[in-house]
Amino acid sequence: MTPETSAAPVCPGPAPDPHGPTRYAVPPGAVDCHAHVIGVPPAYPFVPQRSYTPPEATAEQYLAMLDGTGMTYGVLVQVSVHGVDNRLMLDTLRANRQRLRGIAVIPLGLADRELAAMKEAGVVGLRLNVLYGGGIGFDALGSYAALAREMDWHLQFLVDAADLMPIAPQLGQLPVPYVIDHWGHFPVSRGLEDPGFQTMLALLRDGGWVKLSGAYRNSVSGPPYADTIPFARRIHEAAPDRCVWGSDWPNVANWGPMMNIGELLDLMADWVPDPVARDRVFTANAQRLYGFPPGAGVGGGAA
Repeated sequence: MTPETSAAPVCPGPAPDPHGPTRYAVPPGAVDCHAHVIGVPPAYPFVPQRSYTPPEATAEQYLAMLDGTGMTYGVLVQVSVHGVDNRLMLDTLRANRQRLRGIAVIPLGLADRELAAMKEAGVVGLRLNVLYGGGIGFDALGSYAALAREMDWHLQFLVDAADLMPIAPQLGQLPVPYVIDHWGHFPVSRGLEDPGFQTMLALLRDGGWVKLSGAYRNSVSGPPYADTIPFARRIHEAAPDRCVWGSDWPNVANWGPMMNIGELLDLMADWVPDPVARDRVFTANAQRLYGFPPGAGVGGGAA
């Protein structure tokens, strides 16, 4: 069986006609801190060990989503199905250098010129992924941390909150900032007192960053994901200056109802009810972490 004919199930594409929230206005300078561009074989092969098979998600579609939702900036994360082949993401970054930043997935041992080219394109961090096939795990965490420090990058972890417990001491000693994706892919059925959730909160209080994203991945009740609210509020209380928001567009591996990004933005009114604190999540926090200029920035539609 070839990578292109893998048994990995085909997932649906994103909702059409993305729109902004109806409950508040997205502030100028807002950053979508988690999204993917996806190519299709043969130009952009899929890894055989993937967990799902996605449809194409182009740069043009992503930029249209940013414009439709009122987001000024975006952060592209190397998608697991392309493994360490970052070509599409890097090409998209180079074409939109003022508006986009990137998080790469790379093997150790790349030549200095390759690393420098990634940084020049707009890469600001490295992703370690232990949940989906095609990712890089934690076995070489120390080496990736050293590389990130050398490049002035941060680390990003796609991990179940339960798996944070054994590595929590290491995370506390990292020489670079680190970000936990989708608040630890934590199913809310485990409860607020779950040891993994409490470990994540402790890490956040101690300096970790977290993405307020992926409600549909963590919810048990489904739309409108009201069961996630008390968990997201605890997370924000733990690290109000180190929370950022992400659309997770094109919302791959979602086997439930496909939501509009505007619905996820509306949920932020419940996750972070205070307008000033919510705007900080969208703007100042994210601008600081990803290196975007403070303030309104380039505005929607800029390339």
